Amino acid sequence: MKAIVQHRYGPSSVLELAELATPTAGAGEVLVRVHATSLHPDVWHATNGRPYVLRIMGSGVRRPKQPIPGTDLAGRVEAVGAGVTRFAVGDDVFGETLVGQQWKNAGAFAEYVVVPEKALEPMPSTVDYAHAAAVPTSAFIALACLRDQGRVEAGQRVLVNGAGGGVGMYVLQLAKAFGAHVTAVDSTSKLDMLRTLGADVVIDYTSEDFTKGSEVYDLIVDIPGNHKLADLRGVITPDGTYLLVGHDNYGDGVGSWLGGMGKALRLMAVSPFIKQVPGLRLTKDDGTRLAELAALMEAGRLTSVIDRTFALAQAAEALDYLASGRAVGKVVITV
Repeated sequence: MKAIVQHRYGPSSVLELAELATPTAGAGEVLVRVHATSLHPDVWHATNGRPYVLRIMGSGVRRPKQPIPGTDLAGRVEAVGAGVTRFAVGDDVFGETLVGQQWKNAGAFAEYVVVPEKALEPMPSTVDYAHAAAVPTSAFIALACLRDQGRVEAGQRVLVNGAGGGVGMYVLQLAKAFGAHVTAVDSTSKLDMLRTLGADVVIDYTSEDFTKGSEVYDLIVDIPGNHKLADLRGVITPDGTYLLVGHDNYGDGVGSWLGGMGKALRLMAVSPFIKQVPGLRLTKDDGTRLAELAALMEAGRLTSVIDRTFALAQAAEALDYLASGRAVGKVVITV
């Protein structure tokens, strides 16, 4: 099979197209013929090996343990291992290639990949491979922010800072699906997309600072983290919640060891003293989150905006485009 490999950490230039043996599905595993895989910031972190803490979290200290990058996919089942009961050869599926933390390579940038059965769901009939592959990691983060950490309720006023990116567009749509009134903040070029996705109010951050406005919000989901907490607290209700997703602009202006985690740890340290900053409220995935996202996709309530698609051989170019910050929505590789 053809696959993208890296034998050391570094920029996109470390990625190479190679011919490898096709893997074999073991017990509880599914062999998937990958038709599309998407990029998200964690792919960049795992490829670059930054922040350095990810290397001791399972990625590999000196070099990646798994040479093939990527986690999110959509494709067709080619073979099933012993004990697999949910899927059969020929089924279209989507999901992630791993279970657990995302800061490591997981084999999706290839023509074939072996995936745990529990990490996949049937692909909704209403979408194609590219749009299904765009969903898993980014929408998982969005769902955890809103339901677990933010505990969003119908009728609440939610502001999404950075709503035009890969995570932000799903936060916007899920908040609307949960019955919230949503204000979406991003740059001029992304405002039309935000309106199309259902935002009640859009704010162009290049001409307006939402922290200086008169509106207050029950929940702020902050993807870029580009405002001071003191300014943010002024536009959150006394019983409201501030959540930092922690996108660190691909290592720009943050420490090499902890990256964006440093700011998240500081917020956790002050959470006992500031009501609007919650401590950890995450709940363990009971295995239904991907199915919930699939149902929303099937119903037309969750969609993926794809900015550009690249061929597998263009993986390095795709990663550079993602890191440029120009993408309106998701970046996808078709295989």
